[in-house]
Amino acid sequence: MNTLPISILGMVAVVLALAGCGSTPPAKQATTAPKSGGYYLDDGPQANPPANLDAIPDAVPRDEPLNRFANRTYVALGNTYTPLTERHAYREEGLASWYGRRFNGKKTASGELYDMYAMTAAHPTLPIPSYARVTALNTGKSVIVRINDRGPFHSKRVIDLSYTAAHKLGFLGRGSTRVRVESIDPATDAAPDEGTQEGGGVYLQVGAFSRADSAQRQLDRLTRALKLGASRGRVVFNGSVHRVQLGPYPDDDAADADRTRVRERLDLKAVLVRRE
Repeated sequence: MNTLPISILGMVAVVLALAGCGSTPPAKQATTAPKSGGYYLDDGPQANPPANLDAIPDAVPRDEPLNRFANRTYVALGNTYTPLTERHAYREEGLASWYGRRFNGKKTASGELYDMYAMTAAHPTLPIPSYARVTALNTGKSVIVRINDRGPFHSKRVIDLSYTAAHKLGFLGRGSTRVRVESIDPATDAAPDEGTQEGGGVYLQVGAFSRADSAQRQLDRLTRALKLGASRGRVVFNGSVHRVQLGPYPDDDAADADRTRVRERLDLKAVLVRRE
């Protein structure tokens, strides 16, 4: 393995050359030691973040080819990391932090530009790109993010989330929180694409809204109350109305069981619908 020391503005996190490669995939790096929160000194939120962060949808798992360069062995802070090159079940618990304006618009390890308002994350070893469900252990809230960057390289932290992902999990102010990270297999957990949202199956419809953000809040409320995975619900838009649906279910009995829970826990009426 070739290593090339780099020193820019007192850089602390150094990602070195990959085996068989003369350059390193761009990765999130810190210029100072981290403060007690989730981001680095001189990082943080922008002055006027968008007002509709809750309406930003989770990442939609898709079967994408792996990045040619971002999944090779690399070294950071003297530690060697070997990213996974196959998608398989992965689960870990630890601290999640977040990164914001200091890195916004800069290249990630995937070569894509970091967007602090997208549902993305940095992870030391999960494949790039891949998808993960991140659940806050203190609240049970969960989000789905797309892994497109490397980091964090702090020994007690397992994932760095985008500003919006941290907002939706509710820990922006604290800077970090304990989470569970679970990999997602797009073949089994992918949410329906926009063009196939009217696909077949048995669903429960729990409300219809003119505004997408209102529908998303309803869906988030349902999945939290029923402890459902993010891929078990959807918002279907038909050109004028956003319909909140849970499912698909294998049969009517399974749907009826959740319909009872919706009524008992949230005092909401759910209607069974079928898509051919």
